[in-house]
Amino acid sequence: MFDWWKRLDPESSGLAAMTREFGQMLVDGRNMFEAASNALYGGTDPEVIRQSLFETDRRINAVEVKIRRAIVVHGTVHGTADLAPCLVLMSLVKDAERIGDYAKNIFDLAVQSDSWKEKSVQDDLIALKDRISTLMNSTRRAFEEQDDQGAHQALSEADRITDKCDAHIVPIVQGKASQVQAALTVLAYRYNKRVAAHCSNILTSIVMPVDQLDYLDEPKIDHD
Repeated sequence: MFDWWKRLDPESSGLAAMTREFGQMLVDGRNMFEAASNALYGGTDPEVIRQSLFETDRRINAVEVKIRRAIVVHGTVHGTADLAPCLVLMSLVKDAERIGDYAKNIFDLAVQSDSWKEKSVQDDLIALKDRISTLMNSTRRAFEEQDDQGAHQALSEADRITDKCDAHIVPIVQGKASQVQAALTVLAYRYNKRVAAHCSNILTSIVMPVDQLDYLDEPKIDHD
């Protein structure tokens, strides 16, 4: 998808800066996700991380604006030849920004809820957090290296994670768990699923043509 990054002089057109800054967005999003998750089911006091979390979110938002401005400048200088990848990158920075937003949603659950009553659910979500954190690191690395094989492997893991989240959500919604605990658990799995899905969107930019960007974020269809 981003062969034009490799063709151009990395010191020209702000290209190297855009690459580094997008990678930093992913690093910051991962840090936010881990901190918020630790506050929700790891015992961290939410107030201890509040200021740092929201400062990081503001930094992610500022970098998103900066990259989009750089894309406009690049498109103005280089014309329509790089239009498609510029449009894709414009979309990807939104995915990176949304990861930070879902981390804030997880943080809000930590602030608004009491401790988990079901140890098995807590343990499962902690393990899921670790898998998603690893996925986010794999996503950044695959993007920076434009690694097709690594992207396919990460996409498979993202798909397994989203399926796992759905497998937990549906029985809870249909069951008879206490209303508060059920809502908390469903939202936690849902927010984790969305973080994994945004990683999928970023990974599709490596392995899919422009018209199929984000296609893995569509609902699965049962063909049987």
